[in-house]
Amino acid sequence: METSQIQALFITLLIICGLGFFFIPDSVWETIEVKEWLPDLSKEEDSKSKTTGTTTAAKPTKKRKKSTHPDRQKIIDNYKGVPVYHNGSLSSVYGRNVTDDGYNLGLKYQCVEFVKRFYYEHYNHKMTQSYGHAKEFYNHSLSDGSFNEGRGLFQYKNGSNYQPQEGAILVFGSDGTNAYGHVGIISAVKDGEIEMVSQNNGRNQKSRSTIPLLLVNGKYKIDSDYVLGWLAK
Repeated sequence: METSQIQALFITLLIICGLGFFFIPDSVWETIEVKEWLPDLSKEEDSKSKTTGTTTAAKPTKKRKKSTHPDRQKIIDNYKGVPVYHNGSLSSVYGRNVTDDGYNLGLKYQCVEFVKRFYYEHYNHKMTQSYGHAKEFYNHSLSDGSFNEGRGLFQYKNGSNYQPQEGAILVFGSDGTNAYGHVGIISAVKDGEIEMVSQNNGRNQKSRSTIPLLLVNGKYKIDSDYVLGWLAK
């Protein structure tokens, strides 16, 4: 083939290819561009993880630590619809409990708080003297059966002419381990004993306890050296 013929054939091929370039559909070009120019994002993330030491996996959720006082503020009893709480230890205090109308019930969840909360909720009773330790519920200057104005209740000494009744507040004085005394509600009067329900009661935090009730020379005595007496409506 002559040189002039070869040149003519080459020019013809160039013209055909040039026209084909303009008639290729856009979809074809889009496919070519995507395959040729779009980076592989997944590989990019993997390479970053390897070079920086980070990970794309979700971080595990930290487990909550269990409370060291699992029984704290747990309801352990209920007397006439009023709950009795366990506060974790004898000296534990979780703030002051004050009613919506501003009446002080006492420190959560000490023995005084339950007694005053019971009288407030069950009897709708407020004490004029709304502060003070457990042993201060009992006024030593009053005679048996007198009215205790600070508590708004009648007061009976241990060794009273009057038999203790259910719902009365039993008052204990201080002992060798407790300088503040203790209070509870007499929840039952049985033959020869009384049952008391109280909050923050002893090491085991039991809500119910029984104490012998004696009748000596016509007087009622609860057989405990630390019981001062009881108060009732």
